[in-house]
Amino acid sequence: MAWVLKMDDAAIESGLVHDFDASLSGIGQELGAGAYSMSDVLALPIFKQEDGSLPVQLESRNPPFQYILCAPTSPAVKLQDETVTYLNQGQSYEIRMLDNRKAGELPELNGKNVKSIIRVVFHDRRLQYMEHQQLEGWKWNRPGDRLLDIDIPMSVGVIEPRTNTSQLNAVEFLWDLSKRTSVFVQVHCISTEFTLRKHGGEKGVPFRIQIDTFRQGDGDDYSEHLHSASCQIKVFKPKGADRKQKTDREKMEKRTAQEKEKYQPSYDTTILSEVCVCVCVCVFDVSCGCPRGLNQHLSPTASTQDTQQWLQKNRFSAYARLFSNFSGSDLLKLSRDDLVQICGPADGIRLFNTLKSRCVRPRLTVYVSQEAPLAESPLLDSPGAAKHSASTIHVYHALYLEEMTALELTRKMACVLNLSLARVNQVYRQGPTGIHVLLSDQMVYNLPDESCFVVSTLKVLLSGGSGVRVPLGVPCDGLASRPGCVPSPSGLTPCVTG
Repeated sequence: MAWVLKMDDAAIESGLVHDFDASLSGIGQELGAGAYSMSDVLALPIFKQEDGSLPVQLESRNPPFQYILCAPTSPAVKLQDETVTYLNQGQSYEIRMLDNRKAGELPELNGKNVKSIIRVVFHDRRLQYMEHQQLEGWKWNRPGDRLLDIDIPMSVGVIEPRTNTSQLNAVEFLWDLSKRTSVFVQVHCISTEFTLRKHGGEKGVPFRIQIDTFRQGDGDDYSEHLHSASCQIKVFKPKGADRKQKTDREKMEKRTAQEKEKYQPSYDTTILSEVCVCVCVCVFDVSCGCPRGLNQHLSPTASTQDTQQWLQKNRFSAYARLFSNFSGSDLLKLSRDDLVQICGPADGIRLFNTLKSRCVRPRLTVYVSQEAPLAESPLLDSPGAAKHSASTIHVYHALYLEEMTALELTRKMACVLNLSLARVNQVYRQGPTGIHVLLSDQMVYNLPDESCFVVSTLKVLLSGGSGVRVPLGVPCDGLASRPGCVPSPSGLTPCVTG
């Protein structure tokens, strides 16, 4: 899985300081160490968050929710790097769930509950691809244990907490936005359990605590994604995080003032950074006239089992094992480059386009409307035709043609009329002088895009049984008509056998 983190004000300030540090690093060699001070640079107005000259857009970047992990950040993190928080194995840590909406923002959530899913995932890309194998190995060595748990007695405002036996690294719960909510979590795995070599003294792998929040959809399930955020952590054996924090603090105290300016200060709490999840949702008319080949969209709330079924249905079974522990949210967060690196150029691009629902535009679009049947057909030479008025309102159906053949148009037109294709004998189009022109592939190929037709049915007697003639017309003014008929639209007439 991949994370795309939005930079907050502190991250923007840190990046700018790093750029100044890099560009001015050689000045001290020529002018002396005292000629350049990072403190003087930070004192400039452009680095002050409270300065009124900052763009107003920064205020609009505040996420609707905020999650605060009550554990201090490491002081040994450079300005351009992401913060790291050290946790003790099995210790309960508070995560404050805050409603950060502005006045009038998302008013439909007022008085409603939302669902949040907390997970512990790998930070390194290499381990993300091997997550299923890594978790299965951990489960084998620690039967009956979970990577992540909720300390329910200490939690406040948590509604219906749940854990899934198939997802050892995730917990979920509901919470009321209008009430104080704090969930206490316990991480039972340590960073060194997933290192390649275990000879003692090795550096542990970093994890991420990720929180995804959803609201209730049309049904009872919470399927509409609202917000995601995460932070980087390292987990040590009991009391190990305290010793590591103390060691980092002592190392920083030994550094010079100029060296300290290259590192972030340690904060008492950790604010989870927002994760941008881009999901493309397209709505289509699910009828016989819609384009073929449209894939069912993968929901961000899809479980690992649903994701496996989606991969099978969309001809990605060769990668089902590789993504066996990926949920819908995990798969949707992968970028195009990630998928190309995992699946290769051909399948990687195809999987990315399928996830983003990039549909092929139909070659020809035709709109048809059903007219009154029998004697009221506009193609009939009868006094009843005079009843039709130019002000008649028709409701049209869209037919999307890919093959642009007469058979394809006939099949989709019969579907609109609720007729069996086997009953359709021939299709005609009415000419300017009232003649009936047999529908052919060449005629369909030369139809203008987004043509409008009116369909009407007429029962006819054929050899061997009765039938129905179904005129399908393009409304067009100024057409010549036969004697005794009002000007009628030029059209197509399918002849339907009984």
